Amino acid sequence: MDRTQIREELIRHSDEKYKKFSAGLLPGVNSILGVRLPELRKIAKRLAGEGWRENLQQLSDDTFEEIMLQGMVIGYAKCPADERLQIIKEFVPKIDNWSVCDSFCTGLKFVRSEQELVFNFLKPYIESEKEFEQRFAAVILLDYFIDETWLSLTVNALMQINAKAYYAKMAVAWAMAECYLHFPEQIMPILKNNNLDTEVQQKTLQKIIESRTISSETREEIRAMKRAALKAK
Repeated sequence: MDRTQIREELIRHSDEKYKKFSAGLLPGVNSILGVRLPELRKIAKRLAGEGWRENLQQLSDDTFEEIMLQGMVIGYAKCPADERLQIIKEFVPKIDNWSVCDSFCTGLKFVRSEQELVFNFLKPYIESEKEFEQRFAAVILLDYFIDETWLSLTVNALMQINAKAYYAKMAVAWAMAECYLHFPEQIMPILKNNNLDTEVQQKTLQKIIESRTISSETREEIRAMKRAALKAK
């Protein structure tokens, strides 16, 4: 498919109501056509078949959906890990909203079989001062590195992220909350000692409170910690 054909297909699947809905969730993103994710995935799977490298080049950066498609194609394409990481490196600077970031990370299933390689690849993003590079690192850690083998390194990496902007803070908090929900005994001391940035700590505790997997007793304990931290500010 050439660039014109891709754009025409996207316009065919666009929905004005969904466009307005998406725009409400993505403040500052002005290039939304209004194509639902299932349709984007169908298109991406076709583009990720034979000739995916050429198809990827045909996708412009002009619309939210085309950038989303680029991320999906990178995830679906069959290629060696080192080639994929190079393409990821080229793509990450295009991420300017949480939706593209999170969808892109979710599609990078290859990470499960290349954890050491990818963890090392994440280091510049963990150390970055850019909001969506930080969110990219945090969401990859959230999606693929919360397990017994990687927990300590994951938590240390999350605590290294110097998140100052909203979407980076939210991602770090989300990941820390998931670390707690999977490994409460290991993570509780970090929360009790207020080792996190104050805002990240509050958002982490709130995420835990919102979880349906914890007991009512634990929920009350976390709520008490949240209240105590607010009083101490």
